[in-house]
Amino acid sequence: MPAAARLRRTRTTRHARTLAAACAAALALPLIGATGASAATAAAPTVGTTPAGYPDNLDGWIRESLAIMAEKKIPGTYNGIHRNIIRESSGNPAAINLWDSNAAKGIPSKGLLQVIDPTFNAYHVDGTSFDIYDPVANITAACNYAADRYGSIDNVFGAY
Repeated sequence: MPAAARLRRTRTTRHARTLAAACAAALALPLIGATGASAATAAAPTVGTTPAGYPDNLDGWIRESLAIMAEKKIPGTYNGIHRNIIRESSGNPAAINLWDSNAAKGIPSKGLLQVIDPTFNAYHVDGTSFDIYDPVANITAACNYAADRYGSIDNVFGAY
């Protein structure tokens, strides 16, 4: 083939191919040796869990509370608990109400379901923390109170 008819590769094309090959090799490096499940999980981010193994977030706290409630025969559903938590504290387990009538009496509402100390102590459920700010203890005690007073947390649609 005459020299004039040959296709010439430009320097830009050659550099682009070299760069592409280097990038592909760099991306493949972390995969080398990662053949077992332990190798894959070592790089995965860890998600916090409660001592009982539930996710350490609103969903996990509700599900753990529901498991305890089922054992203790305390009625309530995920949706009823979630609805009340969002209304009462917006999902903040450290929420405290310093302005309502309870706060004026020196017993502010606390935690996810805005429970006052005397109610928390009276309706505390065995097997949960005695810390009113503990999400699972707060939910479970509040649901125990709501079950006694209203039949279920599902029947609560306003401040209780």
